[in-house]
Amino acid sequence: MAKHKDTRSIDRRIAADVRARIMSGDLASGEKLPITTELMEHYGVSNQTIQRALNLLKAEGYLEGKSGRGVYVRDEPQRAFDTAATQHPAAMGEQYAWLTEAARQGKTGLNQILAVEEVVPPAQVRRAFGLTGDGTAILRKRLMLLDGEPAELCWSYYPLEIAAGSPLTERKKIRGGSPRLLADMGFPPREAIDQVSWRQPTEEEFLTLELPTEVPVGRTFRVVYSDEQRPVEASILIKAGHKYALLYRIPVSTG
Repeated sequence: MAKHKDTRSIDRRIAADVRARIMSGDLASGEKLPITTELMEHYGVSNQTIQRALNLLKAEGYLEGKSGRGVYVRDEPQRAFDTAATQHPAAMGEQYAWLTEAARQGKTGLNQILAVEEVVPPAQVRRAFGLTGDGTAILRKRLMLLDGEPAELCWSYYPLEIAAGSPLTERKKIRGGSPRLLADMGFPPREAIDQVSWRQPTEEEFLTLELPTEVPVGRTFRVVYSDEQRPVEASILIKAGHKYALLYRIPVSTG
């Protein structure tokens, strides 16, 4: 069997190596990169190749150039969001948990509603809800921003029998978010199951999230269940792969 070869250009391979070192913490936030001549010697390439690699990482937000001082790893080049912290219903009178988590990280979060409508959802959602081919659900489409920058594109679907006549069908923000509302409606979220994958962005995702060229997105398909394993929400969540990581806390049995 022929060995698989890395057919990427050398500048992209160098960028991938530096990116991996940043994500592992071997190149820390705020750290200065070696000077160009050292990078040229280390990788055995020309100055132009090194500059192409560095420019790619600058465009992705991993590096920043400081005039007369060199190239540095940006502060917090990738932000981890605690997935569990955003799933609990907000306490009575408090804001949506996603916004609270953003504030905890020193960021200003904004929940921007793009659309609220009755639609035939994707097949993955129909299967989760047990819908037939032309079955419909309520869609709440949102863009989440951090400090004014696009962070996550969200398509959240709700079964008609649950959403009908509720604020879920209105193009308005829900105080406390959908977990708080569902709990108040008698459908408290008990479990959320995530399926996480990575792929290249669609045109809409590329433009809405203001992505640099050839950056993948993280796609989370999440189904939220209430009592008796009843599905009450299914969401498709898209994050820029170069900016955000998902943080999970998994209980480990000692028995």
